[in-house]
Amino acid sequence: MGVDLNEQLNLHPGRTLLLRVCGDSMLGAGIRHGDLLVVDREATPRSGRIVVALLEGGFTLKRLVRRGAHWWLEPANPAYPPLALGGSDDDRLWGVAVHVIRSLPGGR
Repeated sequence: MGVDLNEQLNLHPGRTLLLRVCGDSMLGAGIRHGDLLVVDREATPRSGRIVVALLEGGFTLKRLVRRGAHWWLEPANPAYPPLALGGSDDDRLWGVAVHVIRSLPGGR
């Protein structure tokens, strides 16, 4: 008997994607370089959720945090600074991370 990953991970072809993580800015949240991330493009981005954002023409993975009237993208690694989420059309929330899939060493 098999396991249906589409059902288990609540994957919807029109709104969820698998993205490969590059970098170590989210180590403190348990997300490592090389992990597969399930991203829901239609999930509601709220303060405290981990999001994929398009920032200055590139993608980044950070925790969305609201401080007063301003939104920030905070890393889970003290080696990286928080990033202000600006109002430019180039800065936008792209999706919400809903699952992390990790490969075992030597598994790829």
